[in-house]
Amino acid sequence: MPAVSPCRLRPLLHLGLLMSLSASPLFMSASWAEEGARRTYQVPAGSLGAALTRFAGLAGVSLSVDPALVSGRNSAGLTGEYGVQEGFARLLQGSGLQLQPVGEQAFTLTPVPDASSLQLPATSIMGATAADTDPVYAGGQVARAGSQGMLGEQDFMDSPFSVTSYTQQALKNQQARTLGDAVAADPSVRTTNPASGRFEQFTVRGFSLFNSDVSYGGLYGILPTYAIDMEIAERVDILKGPSAVLSGIAPRGSVGGGINIVPKRATDQPITELTASYASAGQFGQAIDIGRRFGEGQRFGVRFNGVRQSGDTEWDDQSVKRETGVLGLDWREDRMRLSLDVGHQYRRADAPQERVELAPGAKVPDASDIHHNFAQPWTYAQSKDSFGALRGEFDVNESLMVYAAYGARKGNYDFLRHGIQSTQSNGDFTLVPRTFRRDEDVQTATLGARQWFSTGAVNHTLNLSLNRFDMDFDNAGERYLRSIGNLYNPVDVAYPGRPNRFDTSTHTEDRFTSVALADTLGLFDDRLLVTLGARLQRVKVTSWSNGVRDEPVNDESATSPALGVVFKATEHVSLYANYVEGLTQGETAPTTANNADTVFAPYRSKQGEVGIKYDHGSFGLTASLFRIEQPAYQYDDQNNFKPNGKLRNQGLELNVFGEPLEGVRLLGGVMFLDSQQSQTTDGEFDGNRGTGSPVVNANLGAEWDIQGVEGLTLTARAIHTSSQYLDPANEQKIDGWERYDLGGRYAFKVGERPVTLRASVENVLNTTYWASAATSSDSAAGLTLSTPRTWLVSATVGF
Repeated sequence: MPAVSPCRLRPLLHLGLLMSLSASPLFMSASWAEEGARRTYQVPAGSLGAALTRFAGLAGVSLSVDPALVSGRNSAGLTGEYGVQEGFARLLQGSGLQLQPVGEQAFTLTPVPDASSLQLPATSIMGATAADTDPVYAGGQVARAGSQGMLGEQDFMDSPFSVTSYTQQALKNQQARTLGDAVAADPSVRTTNPASGRFEQFTVRGFSLFNSDVSYGGLYGILPTYAIDMEIAERVDILKGPSAVLSGIAPRGSVGGGINIVPKRATDQPITELTASYASAGQFGQAIDIGRRFGEGQRFGVRFNGVRQSGDTEWDDQSVKRETGVLGLDWREDRMRLSLDVGHQYRRADAPQERVELAPGAKVPDASDIHHNFAQPWTYAQSKDSFGALRGEFDVNESLMVYAAYGARKGNYDFLRHGIQSTQSNGDFTLVPRTFRRDEDVQTATLGARQWFSTGAVNHTLNLSLNRFDMDFDNAGERYLRSIGNLYNPVDVAYPGRPNRFDTSTHTEDRFTSVALADTLGLFDDRLLVTLGARLQRVKVTSWSNGVRDEPVNDESATSPALGVVFKATEHVSLYANYVEGLTQGETAPTTANNADTVFAPYRSKQGEVGIKYDHGSFGLTASLFRIEQPAYQYDDQNNFKPNGKLRNQGLELNVFGEPLEGVRLLGGVMFLDSQQSQTTDGEFDGNRGTGSPVVNANLGAEWDIQGVEGLTLTARAIHTSSQYLDPANEQKIDGWERYDLGGRYAFKVGERPVTLRASVENVLNTTYWASAATSSDSAAGLTLSTPRTWLVSATVGF
């Protein structure tokens, strides 16, 4: 070990005194330190001395330490529920030191008798550790820690960003089938495409988020493009704001936020669960979840999840079939963690609904007068995705870890659909049949390193990340003679005959590369955390039309900075701020535009945010003010889709989660959004709101455990979205809407087998409304119709 300078030792000489002070009853209740008592802790990674100081103070115990023992050593920290000695053991893992009692609630440290065999901390960047180590917040609906890209997983109180992580337990209890169901609890997220449609799409803070930009264990582009089944998810992390510095370049350029799906892993306890489900119109489903660990120390884990669901939906002629299977393998040694996930997803929707595009100046149709499916019965959307990801972490020594990940996906998509275009005030629309075929081939890789060290009284967590993303895709299709349809009185149109137009066959290659460096500095015993980082990015997009390369080739490079600050004002309150820039892939012109499939140049997005987080222990509150800027895209008079000015969204978010009263859980919040266009051509739309940007989104979900009936829980949820504009001129507006859901579950045992029965009703009042007015990934701005009342029931049996 290198010599330690006196300036570095000086802060450590006071270690014992600091620990004694932090253990004072002025700061901590002595009951927390009672033998066998467990409580929730959050101790950030950093120097071992600082970690032990924080834990001893939080636990209310006294710890005396020889500074020479901890000098130069680091700890991975801990987050979760622990007893006192259990927590110390976790912090000391791999240090060659052990806890020695010296009196009542008093301890010291001594070297492990055989210190030559070090057990290094099982830190996790890529999610390769067992799932049951993830700390869950009170109430079980959200996790304390969430993915922060290259920064790894961080406790929400230590993060300079707004992150919400929904647990597998919450997804199960919600009976979430796809990602659209999972994000329904978040006030900053809205679904902007019809349920049971061709694909799912979302907005975060008023900006579009595509499934292509949903990462899988930190890797972009691996998950299916058009819908993502939730049976594969251990956790769903939603990070608000641009994340290019943290995670690399999002394939479709989402800037309002990012979503990460954490893969399932075999837990220390065996898992065997069978679930049977039914949805109101006749959809039957079966799912299986099996997990086992094998070998010495349960080093090898296997987790398999499979689901099959099919049947009619609530709309005429509409049916959905989905099949998914994912196998997760992992291996954990003292210094190494490896994992492999392979999966396949098949999905087919018959008569999927489309967005409704209005003619200029047309009155917005009355959604409550629509009682039947206006999609033709011969339309369909079929998608097949095969994907996989290999990850590994290796502890080089006590303070340095390196990691790598590689992922790939092949996707095949086949649609026979029709647009709902130029809809008139009386409900008449132009019905444009077309076929669309797309093939995608994705490969992505990440290399990185993380090192913990100290310079004087400052702790450092240094992160280096290199990212590469390659995607090749081909589009082709045909169009057929147009006809007329009506929203209020749908009429079956004959199956299309011979095409009258062949779409241009296009081939596109996306090549995104980047390297990022970030340092998180911990000052004042890590009460102040400052993250400084930057990412050098290059975006190269090359496309061909009918075999001829388009010009120019988009090839842009930029360096994007990031700054994050967290100040832990008290044990329960954190103040945070961040500023992030990112080079983002430009939009692609929708297929309804005259310049369809044109890929626009990358642009730089910017976000500033400040906020406060409160952790009571049983419930949490967060508040944030944010501002995000990006280019605006619109149609011109010749029906060309192109950039036009800037769009600035700023707002206030308030969120609540946890169990404020025993047996009563809350999850929800509100977002107030101020959206404004600027620098448009001739100032035509300056000062107008952006399309699809409501002033207020509000969600509140509640669960109530019924006393006297063990295992019985009632649930309720209310969702509100205010009015939105469909056009940049702000002349076509949809009304605000509310949706109410009710449900319940009953957990009991049959012999030794746990059984959970779940039932819920979504959209209890069966209200029909326009849920969104936003731009699609393949069409102009359009209206999304709500989903009718839906009954969901399921039974899960454990073996």
